[in-house]
Amino acid sequence: MRRPLLVGATLALAMSAVCVGTAAAQQPDKAGFGFAVIGDIPYGAEQIAHFPSVVDQINADPAVQIVNHLGDIKDGSSVCGDDYFAAVRAQFDRFADPFIYTPGDNEWTDCHRPNNGGFDPLERLDAVRETFFPKPGKTLGGQSVAVHSQADRGFPENVSYDRAGVSFAVLHVVGSNNDLAPWTGQTAPTPEQAAEVQQRTAATLDLINEAFDHARGQRAVALLMQADMFDPTVANPSLAAYSGFQEIIRTIAERSADFDGPVYLFNGDSHVYNSDNPLAPGSPWLSLYGVTTPAPNLTRITVDGSNGVNNYLRVTVQPGDPQVLTWTKVPFDTTPTPH
Repeated sequence: MRRPLLVGATLALAMSAVCVGTAAAQQPDKAGFGFAVIGDIPYGAEQIAHFPSVVDQINADPAVQIVNHLGDIKDGSSVCGDDYFAAVRAQFDRFADPFIYTPGDNEWTDCHRPNNGGFDPLERLDAVRETFFPKPGKTLGGQSVAVHSQADRGFPENVSYDRAGVSFAVLHVVGSNNDLAPWTGQTAPTPEQAAEVQQRTAATLDLINEAFDHARGQRAVALLMQADMFDPTVANPSLAAYSGFQEIIRTIAERSADFDGPVYLFNGDSHVYNSDNPLAPGSPWLSLYGVTTPAPNLTRITVDGSNGVNNYLRVTVQPGDPQVLTWTKVPFDTTPTPH
């Protein structure tokens, strides 16, 4: 049974550079509940240098009570090193509000690339879990709170919680065809690679179903992940390049179509903001994935990312509004924050 997200438990900040306190995180949901979504950041030296200011700005936003990072904490051509992971974790700890992160492909799946250090991706996945999920069932951030975790199945990064009438599920689904893209020197997934994908996908499917089961009587479902399973920038997509997502899409479509309310899917990966209805009647993604029942109530939102990202997404749960979630892009403040 899922444990609701409980606001009140706190952890000491890992760094003393925080410019604002946790008052925003402690505000009651009098006018709805708000959360921030970022992804594919920081990419490169300039963004790494500016990321503390991003943290400060989101901390100072009184409309944000939880922060979500959709993965890719580095660009795809830099080394997947422990020191870098530790530096990013230190910044994550500076978020005043509860902070929820799901891994992206750049920090483990693609680390087999020579310019990433030529790592074993599964070893890097272990490192990601050790660095960013040291206390399963608890969020990161200055105000750590309880969430339901699949740590007992080996997936501490897969979490779910309830807030303001919305059932949230944060799912470890990554680009590079959900890690079915062959690693360097291979022409097909290795047995170890395929086994990891199978186990992680099974856990993901269970969490999706649990989120919808738990959403009976609630207003909406929100799913958050790294992978863009409906990348509009890809011309003539083939199932071979998207096969790692097929079971996940079919399950989301089936459960969304059966849900009496809106469903929202937040993802990063493709780097350019987009909002659409990829499983609505007539969508080409239906035939690609073999979906027989459309789900017009599913709205997908891709956040800006990569080298051009200049904003975070502020999402608000609207009391009494049948749309339930509304969102806006908040430009980054380019003025350095004094400490």
